[in-house]
Amino acid sequence: MLRIGIDLGGTKIAAGLVDENRVLGPAVQEPTGLPKPAKELAEAIYRLTERLLKEQGLTFQDVESVGIGIPGTVNKETDCIEYANNFGFENVPFLKMLKDLFPCPVYGENDAKAAAWGEYLAGAGRCSRSMTAVTLGTGVGGGIILNGRILEGDNGAAGELGHMVIHQNGHPCTCGRKGCLEAYASATALVSRAREAMERSDESMLWSLCKGDLSGVNGRMIFEASEKGDSTACEVLDGFMEDLSEGIANIINILQPEILCIGGGLSGAGEALLAPVKEKTAPKIYSRASQKNTRIRLAEMGNGAGIIGAACLNEQR
Repeated sequence: MLRIGIDLGGTKIAAGLVDENRVLGPAVQEPTGLPKPAKELAEAIYRLTERLLKEQGLTFQDVESVGIGIPGTVNKETDCIEYANNFGFENVPFLKMLKDLFPCPVYGENDAKAAAWGEYLAGAGRCSRSMTAVTLGTGVGGGIILNGRILEGDNGAAGELGHMVIHQNGHPCTCGRKGCLEAYASATALVSRAREAMERSDESMLWSLCKGDLSGVNGRMIFEASEKGDSTACEVLDGFMEDLSEGIANIINILQPEILCIGGGLSGAGEALLAPVKEKTAPKIYSRASQKNTRIRLAEMGNGAGIIGAACLNEQR
């Protein structure tokens, strides 16, 4: 039977059908439309899945289960979202609302963990026993898979890799601390670095790429300028890679996963991201003399990881 995976984001909701081989089939999406009360959001998700099934000539009788990745802390014992800042949720029984709507089992998980589960099952981590995913987007997300299971922690909040401190008393982070990996190695942080550097360099190629508008700078432009030899972009990326490698080395030294997978929007830079990160991380690994060490890879599933991982949450039972 088919499973439905739902990736709930701050800007859009995506839902897709996943078969027994963990292959993503047809998918649909629509704007999240925040702010929105929890009950209305749950109903919107249900209607989106109805639309998905109707477009394929299917009904819920063809569906084994539904899984959803949610950007927040999910308490599976109470079916509550304990905290999701982008949604204004605090101890909201959102999973219960969904379970009351759907005529089949519903499973919920933090969105970064769900995406990591998808990569582990069907992407960069397949056939491994352990994998840690680091997601470089607006923030830095994470998911840890040990011995074939998502590491939840005692309260379901394990895996906040972006909130390890790499610079004591460093840049402020949205979590309230200072010096977090997220404040230095997210896509947001990379763009912020570039804008600051551009203000010190009138001749940077980045000015022409963004058409003179600092607000138009993005990660793709920074990598493009660096590949073309722009000294400002090269300096920005070098500092970014150094900080990212500090965080990755910490993760490897603590967990020693078989695979460390880098995903998120910045992973689209490919080898331009992966090669320097691997080079800078290698000398920081405590076990660098070992014959067996963590393999650092790029994520393979793209935006499909969240949907596949959510759909396959029933395999966590």
